Amino acid sequence: MANEQDQKLSDLTDADELRLRDQRAVVEAYLQNEDAKQKYQTAAGKLGIVRAILGANVFTPDQTYELQCLGVVFGDAFVQEMELEWTMVEDEYGRDPAVWVPGTSIILFPLTIISKRIERGEPVDVFDLFNNAAAKVADLKQQGS
Repeated sequence: MANEQDQKLSDLTDADELRLRDQRAVVEAYLQNEDAKQKYQTAAGKLGIVRAILGANVFTPDQTYELQCLGVVFGDAFVQEMELEWTMVEDEYGRDPAVWVPGTSIILFPLTIISKRIERGEPVDVFDLFNNAAAKVADLKQQGS
């Protein structure tokens, strides 16, 4: 999460939308059957496929792009469950997709939330990660951040 003053938020461009669609497609390729595709329509289903891919060690720690694809789906779960929105954040490090609570300074960077942990060799419990971040977002929303 971040709330830096030097960040500029902007709407996603068509190219940004295409990038996220392409990254989702990497994960969606692992939906094996119609039942999995139905479950994927829910936030829990999105988290479930991310957990299944991580649990099967489908991607190695050096597959940053693929791990960030998992992060896109993780972010989609926030958008779906917590009414966050995708946005682009521009700062001194570049321009990246993020999810944010509209009208606040609450921003999450889901693309790297999983990849950084995997690259460091840390175990990732997707549901715990989601629930902890969701609780923090709820607290910040309540505080009026």
